[in-house]
Amino acid sequence: MKTLVIANHKGGVGKSAIATMLAHFLAQRGLRVLAIDLDHQSNFSSAIVRSARARLFEVSADGLMTNAVTAAPNATFVLVPGGPALIGLERQAALHSPFARNLRGFLRAVNDRFDVCVVDTNPNPDIRMIAALASADHVLSPFELNQEAMDGVSALLNHERVGLRKIKTVLNPNLNFMGLLPTKVEATPFQRANLQQVVQQYRERLIPIGPELGQVAWIPKRSAVAEAQAQGEVLWEMKKSAARDAWKEMEPSISRIAALATSTAAIRDGAAA
Repeated sequence: MKTLVIANHKGGVGKSAIATMLAHFLAQRGLRVLAIDLDHQSNFSSAIVRSARARLFEVSADGLMTNAVTAAPNATFVLVPGGPALIGLERQAALHSPFARNLRGFLRAVNDRFDVCVVDTNPNPDIRMIAALASADHVLSPFELNQEAMDGVSALLNHERVGLRKIKTVLNPNLNFMGLLPTKVEATPFQRANLQQVVQQYRERLIPIGPELGQVAWIPKRSAVAEAQAQGEVLWEMKKSAARDAWKEMEPSISRIAALATSTAAIRDGAAA
C-alpha cells in the first residue's frame, strides 16, 4: 500500500476536494482505497459519506491514534472519519509518540489490504500532521496563487517541528515530496499570469503532466467542484455541462497525481466508465 498525504499549513486551499477526487478516481479504477480524515472539520469525511461509495469504519481517526487498531472492514473502499476529538490530541504532549506509533502500526497492519491510502490533514502543524508524514510515502501540497498560501507551503517545507525537511531527516527518510499543486486558478488574465510566474519560479517543485514547458498539474476554480463536495457527488458523473467542462480541465492533473501516488502503470487516462 502506498500512502499519500495531502498537506499545507494554510487552510482553504482545496485539500479536502483534492483528496475526495483522488479517492473516488482510484476506487473507480479498481484499486483498494483507504481514506483517512485527520482534520477535525471532517470535510473529506462528509463528502465521502454523502457519496455512499465507501464503507465507514466504526473507528474514527482519533481512535487510530489513541488505540492500537490492527484491522479494517472487509471492503475495497474504506473511510476512517475525522471528528472533533482530533483537535485535542495536540494537548496530550506526553502521548505524542504513542499516537504516531499507533497510526503507523495501523497502516502497517492493513498494508496488504489496500493499494493506496489517501490522508487529508488539518492545516495546523501538530501531532496529526507529524504522524501522517512520518508514515507516508508521498506528500502533495495544494496551494492558491497568493502570498499567504505560498507562505503556508514554505512553512510546510521548513517548519522547525513539522517541516518536510525535518520529518525526512529525523523520522521518515523515504518521504517523497510529490510537488506543489496550484488550486482554485481562476480563468482571468491576472490569475493565468500568476500561474505562469509560479511555473517559472517553482518549476522543479511542480508536477509535470506533459513534455512542454509549463504543462504542469493545476486545478481550476469551478463552482462544480464545491457543489460536488457539498452534495457528495463524483464530479465526472455529474450531469451538468459545467461539471463536465471542469473535469475535462482537471482530469490530466488528477490522473497524473494518482499514477505517481500508486507507482503503477495500471492507472489509465480518462474518466471512469
